[in-house]
Amino acid sequence: MNNALEGITVISIEQAVAAPYASSRLADAGARVIKVERPDGDFARTYDRAALGQSAYFVWLNRGKESVALDFKQPDDRALLERMIAGADVFIQNLAPGAAARAGFGSADLRRMHPRLITCDISGYGDDGPYREMRAYDLLVQAESGLCEVTGTPDGPGRVGVSVCDIACGMASHAAILEALYHRERTGEGRAITASLFAGMADWMNVPYLQAVYGGSAPKRAGLHHPSIAPYGAYRTGDGKQVVIAIQNQREWRRLCDEVLQLPDLADHPDFHENVARVDNRPALDSRIDGVFGALDRDEIVRRLLDAKIAHGAVNDVADFAAHPQLQKVEIETPEGAVVMIAPPARIDGADPALGAVPALDANGAAIRAEFAA
Repeated sequence: MNNALEGITVISIEQAVAAPYASSRLADAGARVIKVERPDGDFARTYDRAALGQSAYFVWLNRGKESVALDFKQPDDRALLERMIAGADVFIQNLAPGAAARAGFGSADLRRMHPRLITCDISGYGDDGPYREMRAYDLLVQAESGLCEVTGTPDGPGRVGVSVCDIACGMASHAAILEALYHRERTGEGRAITASLFAGMADWMNVPYLQAVYGGSAPKRAGLHHPSIAPYGAYRTGDGKQVVIAIQNQREWRRLCDEVLQLPDLADHPDFHENVARVDNRPALDSRIDGVFGALDRDEIVRRLLDAKIAHGAVNDVADFAAHPQLQKVEIETPEGAVVMIAPPARIDGADPALGAVPALDANGAAIRAEFAA
């Protein structure tokens, strides 16, 4: 069991995905995470009913936490939250822009009162700039950040199929909180962290940005193909299945031509002899590969790829993924029973992760009110 953060208390006024992602990772590491919800609950509780009648989003992101429902407009609840924060190590919030400050829980004021406190404010677009007051959700930021423009097919842009902007922001927030805890260990001082969905995805968009600003053009949408490496993408075999191949260097390109395609003259063809040429002449390259792959079934193509030590993978649907032999799973308790979900990606000392239960709304409310009573 990972107890690296045992003894750390986190108060998180959180909803949706980004802040719950960050706090869930802290809970996984042994921190006590008290999730502060509005009286009707985190709205992510009702996103769907897929997991034993509960939201898949909520089950994923809220294991190992305590839940208390508070109404900041009520003096008693506001005073209770003030006492909770006074004893906390970390305070996280991702309310609507300005809402925490208006409720009396702005990070600047909290840090003045509690210099050891680490605060983390998560927003859509950050604290500065013309978009600072705008509400933001994942798809909106996928569109604003240019991610949709480099995702999809030549026929049109697409959405990444998971909440990637929320996740990027949550990951960055988690890392910054760990850095701040280490800083406090050395100096005794807390830190004020700000993170946003837009900044999280903007960082991930650095390669398209640099290619557009310095290279003169952004990468084109290429569907299941890499926009700037070729061949690196999905090709259909004669039995209707798809195989993804990835060629990263000239040695692999030559082995692909010699041993998989069995077209040795292709390796030195002037249109395909190096990666830039292959990208520039992708339609002709794909036609040559399709001609070989389309005449053979997937098993034969995979056999050749394995023999040639060419990186490859299957284009799986979610059902295939759910049955994948490499997938690590873990069971967690929820208010509606045990749910088997995908385990966190990092293992500590080879141990299986031990994740806490998902709380019902206000499941710990009475105990928390008693613990932090005036």
